Amino acid sequence: MLAKLTTKNQLTLPKRVVAEVGAEDYFDVEVRNGQIVLTPVRIQRADLVRAKLAELNLEESDLEEAVTWARKSQQSPCTE
Repeated sequence: MLAKLTTKNQLTLPKRVVAEVGAEDYFDVEVRNGQIVLTPVRIQRADLVRAKLAELNLEESDLEEAVTWARKSQQSPCTE
């Protein structure tokens, strides 16, 4: 089977390949002995969130502080 690489570095997987491995949105890509190896990956939303937090260099304590701050700002002062 052939797949053509476009000028934008995109490949279309043949239907037969997708039928065998399943229609995943993400693939792990690696090079082994001069060959490109694609492995289907199921990414959970939690994994995406963790990746974004790592990218922003945020830690669990930062999130706890943000939630505490947000909850305080949502409470309206008692005007009685």
